[in-house]
Amino acid sequence: MNDVRYHDMPDGRRIAYRHLAGQGPTLVFLPGYMSDMDGGKATAVFDWAQKQGRGCLLLDYSGCGRSEGDFADGTLTRWREEVVTLVETYVDGEVVLLGSSMGGWLMLLAGLELRDMLAGMVGIAAAPDFTDWGYSDAQKEQLAAGETVFEANPYGPEPTPTYPGFFTDGQGHRLLGKTISIAAPVRLLHGQRDTDVPWETSQRLAEALRSDDVQVTYVKDGDHRLSRPQDIALLLRTVDGLLQD
Repeated sequence: MNDVRYHDMPDGRRIAYRHLAGQGPTLVFLPGYMSDMDGGKATAVFDWAQKQGRGCLLLDYSGCGRSEGDFADGTLTRWREEVVTLVETYVDGEVVLLGSSMGGWLMLLAGLELRDMLAGMVGIAAAPDFTDWGYSDAQKEQLAAGETVFEANPYGPEPTPTYPGFFTDGQGHRLLGKTISIAAPVRLLHGQRDTDVPWETSQRLAEALRSDDVQVTYVKDGDHRLSRPQDIALLLRTVDGLLQD
């Protein structure tokens, strides 16, 4: 990871990223909530792109990983701005966005902004609109009242926080109740033993997308993370197939 660089946003935010020049379209990996570019799927995609001579861009959202900032200030609007800025600054040509969990929601929002630069998308347990379906009515009331909600974290010792600012912003970016005007090819992967994001969410997303070139692959014994060796192999085959198509 000695190739990590930093991009200074206009307001002073320093965003950590790794950029690999190569044949396009450039692969852009968007991590999930409280995740970063050191994760297994992100590094596997970067290493694969390097071996294939393809372009790749990884980044840490502000408040995550090596990037500066407070995670409590993070919102989809803020992180979309960072993704779009880095793509437009460092990528010459088209991109394929890869989004894991919350990153799958963010890839849709960024894809709508990038327009003609978008060559395709791959979602891994994509979680659009999770501020709407992912919380109980009581939790929504807490968040709407300005309170932070903490939930048990199956991946670490500390509880997972959801901050009111993120929730309010997310509610303004809901997509599944309307046609999503993305016509690029899309591939969606989802484990059917996902206890965080119902696998039916990928079906709802497939139906909402304007594109007719949408394929959904379910992994019957797959969990939310889809980070086992066989899951990562499936991801890389899916990316390769999309690029070949």
